[in-house]
Amino acid sequence: MFCLASAALSALAHLALEVPAWPLGVLGWLSVLALGLGPVGLAFYLWDIGVKGGDIQLLGVASYAAPLLSTIALVAVGFAEPTLALLLAAVLIAGGAALAARAGGAVRRRTGA
Repeated sequence: MFCLASAALSALAHLALEVPAWPLGVLGWLSVLALGLGPVGLAFYLWDIGVKGGDIQLLGVASYAAPLLSTIALVAVGFAEPTLALLLAAVLIAGGAALAARAGGAVRRRTGA
């Protein structure tokens, strides 16, 4: 239910605030479909499994890695330049993950979990 509400609000915000950029041609639409059925769809499915049956605190901390790893991949293949701003962002992401991991560890120690 929360996902549906979030999707509806996102769609309204998108229509009100952004100019749509539709895929061009059959290849563009097939690419969107492949992303939805492949990595993006799989990511949502695995996230659901992790939330329902995994360690939610570890999952939250691990989620910090996604933007960092994707940025590293973009720099590695030449689609992004390694700038000072990216380095600062990486440090902030890693700091946020460390802070979340430390807070999660403190909660586990207090509760004995």
